[in-house]
Amino acid sequence: MEKELVVGKEGVIQNYSLGNRNQQGNCVLVKIDGIDSNKKASRIIGRIIEWVNPKSGKAIRGKIVRTHGNKGIVRTRFKKGLPGQALGTKIKIVK
Repeated sequence: MEKELVVGKEGVIQNYSLGNRNQQGNCVLVKIDGIDSNKKASRIIGRIIEWVNPKSGKAIRGKIVRTHGNKGIVRTRFKKGLPGQALGTKIKIVK
């Protein structure tokens, strides 16, 4: 995949990464538009994504760390945890 084709793509935050008893607030699952397989998702590992708070306009950046399943969902890690209002909102690949 070319760099120009990936940068600027949008996606939707699906859910937090969950365990049996805990949920990790800094690790979320994201579905990127146009990526529908594990093979395509593995090509964007290491990219930087950004979520912008709609009220304050502050941005929180994260990194795509690995794939999740076979349908193109990726696991992303943020330094700071995302708030619950971020679920179902858009993110953008910036690097």
